[in-house]
Amino acid sequence: MATFQVTVKDAGTFAVEEGTKLAIAIEQNGVDISHRCGGQARCTTCRVAFHSEEPPMNADEHQCLEEDGVLGEFRLACQIRVDRDMEVDVLMRAQDKGWEPGPVIEP
Repeated sequence: MATFQVTVKDAGTFAVEEGTKLAIAIEQNGVDISHRCGGQARCTTCRVAFHSEEPPMNADEHQCLEEDGVLGEFRLACQIRVDRDMEVDVLMRAQDKGWEPGPVIEP
């Protein structure tokens, strides 16, 4: 399995195995990222902005963002599988909101 580099603005770069959910990779590397629904594409709190080529969007992510009227404003890290080198900015951090970490995101 391939390994890719994920760079999180203001947090550094780390190696991630192909197919890992981006939210899990970010969190496992010590970066605070919100995920209130546990990776179900319901809450839109695991927001990231890409500074590199974006991977394709799956149907669940598209539907959630479209229903909330925010399609095109950010991506959901819980729905993105690492399949290339990525550079992102985490847009919503749990500590900034005063939240405890959300439920575990299923791989």
